[in-house]
Amino acid sequence: MQDIDQLISKIKKYNSQADLKAIRKAYKAAQEYHGDQYRLSGEDYIQHPLQVASILADLQIDSTTITAALLHDVVEDTDVKLEEVEKQFGEEVGRLIDGVTKLSHIKFKSKEEQQVETLRKMLIAMAKDIRVILIKLADRLHNMKTICHLPQKKQLRIASETIEIYAPLAHRLGISQLKWQLEDLAFETLEPKRYAQIAKTISERRSEREAYVNTVISALNRELNHIKIKCEISGRVKNFYSIYQKMVKRGVDFNEIYDLSAIRVLVENLKDCYAALGIIHTLWKPVPGRFKDYIAMPKFNMYQSLHTAVIGPMGRPLEIQIRTKQMHRTAEYGIAAHWRYKEKATDEKFDQRLSWLRQMLEWQSELKDPREFMESLKIDLFEDEVFVFTPQGDVVSLRSGSTPIDFAYSIHTEVGHSCIGAKINNAIVPLGHKLQSGDIVEILTSKANKGPSRDWLNIVQTSRARNKIRQWYSKEEREDSLHLGKELLQKVLRKQGIALRSTEYSKILEAVAAEFNFNESDVLLASIGTGRISSKQVATKIINAMKKLGEQKGKEEPEEPLLKMPRRVRSAKGVKVQGIDGVLVRIARCCNPVPGDEIIGFVTRGRGVTVHRKDCPNMKQLNALPDRLIEVYWDAKQPATYQVEIEVSAVDRTKLLRDISTIISESGVNILSANVAITKERVAILRFIFEIGSLDHLANILDNVKKVDAVIDAHRVLPSHS
Repeated sequence: MQDIDQLISKIKKYNSQADLKAIRKAYKAAQEYHGDQYRLSGEDYIQHPLQVASILADLQIDSTTITAALLHDVVEDTDVKLEEVEKQFGEEVGRLIDGVTKLSHIKFKSKEEQQVETLRKMLIAMAKDIRVILIKLADRLHNMKTICHLPQKKQLRIASETIEIYAPLAHRLGISQLKWQLEDLAFETLEPKRYAQIAKTISERRSEREAYVNTVISALNRELNHIKIKCEISGRVKNFYSIYQKMVKRGVDFNEIYDLSAIRVLVENLKDCYAALGIIHTLWKPVPGRFKDYIAMPKFNMYQSLHTAVIGPMGRPLEIQIRTKQMHRTAEYGIAAHWRYKEKATDEKFDQRLSWLRQMLEWQSELKDPREFMESLKIDLFEDEVFVFTPQGDVVSLRSGSTPIDFAYSIHTEVGHSCIGAKINNAIVPLGHKLQSGDIVEILTSKANKGPSRDWLNIVQTSRARNKIRQWYSKEEREDSLHLGKELLQKVLRKQGIALRSTEYSKILEAVAAEFNFNESDVLLASIGTGRISSKQVATKIINAMKKLGEQKGKEEPEEPLLKMPRRVRSAKGVKVQGIDGVLVRIARCCNPVPGDEIIGFVTRGRGVTVHRKDCPNMKQLNALPDRLIEVYWDAKQPATYQVEIEVSAVDRTKLLRDISTIISESGVNILSANVAITKERVAILRFIFEIGSLDHLANILDNVKKVDAVIDAHRVLPSHS
């Protein structure tokens, strides 16, 4: 059992300036507040905050944080108010406690929503003061150590949350000391049999492993001492969860994993790091592709070290890490190292290190759906990353597997929206190309581009890119719904012979919107456009309001129209809907029909009529709703342009893209995007999207493209029927 004297003794060893009076006072207050409360284990509740404070003391945290840790549960689990705590211990302690307090007094629709809002609140508090998350991580670590006393279902939920959220957070903050403990405790709960198997096998091989590590350490010590490099060398067994991950990723059995141990070499300075690396590579042959220089290119969590893998004694693979003692302290304590001796610590570099957190909060603040938020958070905490460069030489860190689209949105939202292609190391690549560390990325943009493609949602890897694309489409759909809602309401009112002055109409519409619990009339109109509210319902309320104003049916039309229609409605020209005028018409992106194609209309809820080709692969689904199919036809009297995509295959050569682009442009069309991919056989596959007026025009363009030197074939890209 921990007691306050043990905690005080631990703190004195690393911080002689600590406010020990405040810590003792906080302990007595917590003891009094929690009174006769007990944990499920049967121990006094005070043991929990005491253990949390002890974990933080192991991280050598300042006394303010330890004071808050001793009191972190009093607001949530007792009748004490936050204001009372602040009065006794100050606003700073109160702010830290508030940051870790769950939102248990607010009613939520679901447990999932409560969990999300608790996390969101904690992250916001964490952005203001990083010590909030340090307390929370220590709290979670002690809870995981005593998790066996909880019901099985609750154990699994807490362990899953720990391995998906809290362990990655510890990793993000560079606190490896907490990360590996959280991972192993969660792993033991979620996979007890596999955990026990790994633990047993490692225990059985302990003497053999120690003998091997001692052999390596002796050889290294001898060589490094020979060139007068002062060093401390140690061996460590990797944590059980990381071993399990290797088994899963490589698809191998435990007996096939040889690099269970890693050797750590601590030296005095930066120069000695690289000198030691040279000695190691002369002693043992390095494994190709396994050297990583995290000193020149630190990880996002400030981690710095040289990593190499060699074929060590007896032909066994061996991982070796080389770093200075200062780098090692940062690797163990991460962000926590910043608070080691300081009671109040703020500096510009420290704030820069937390910029990722503020960006993450900014991107996720717009996510309302709890599941979306959780998935987005897990992605943002994902540990693997790539480092790429802008053409100007600036470094951009992205999640592993990211594409040029992710890169574009990381630079600026408008760069992402206007992206039409990308160059990697001066070569044009498809937008779905996976970026590799060291790539120089250049984004090709066009002002004529009409925004992101929905298909990009299946390609992008980062939360920022995904959220910005979704926001763009949500905004576009809201605008379309608003225009359609105005049209539908205007149509019903006209049938009733009702006309109002625009000023009167606006006032009445605002009042009607309030009756439907909308804060503005545009939201009401958009709801009509999406079909959530009937236009007849709204029209009835407007009629009733008109009667109250003394208006009568059948008055002459006013000079101003009932509804001011926008000058430009997003409606496709050149297409007529049989039997209906003035309806919103859209060309389907899935098949992009052009004049000459056989077409059919589909009444889309909230978005008017969407025009598909009759051979569109989506027609199978649309035919299941025959009552929403409607006849449409091309209107030759209203010429318009339509998007079409072509694919060109050619023998790869210099200036090929330029020559084909020139031929297409000289045909009088506007190229919207161009993508190039090169096969192993050096065949270039080029795809162009541009606007045309008819199939005849397209036929002429394809004929001209086929005449270009080295072109094998050129054809229109049709929808897949697979």
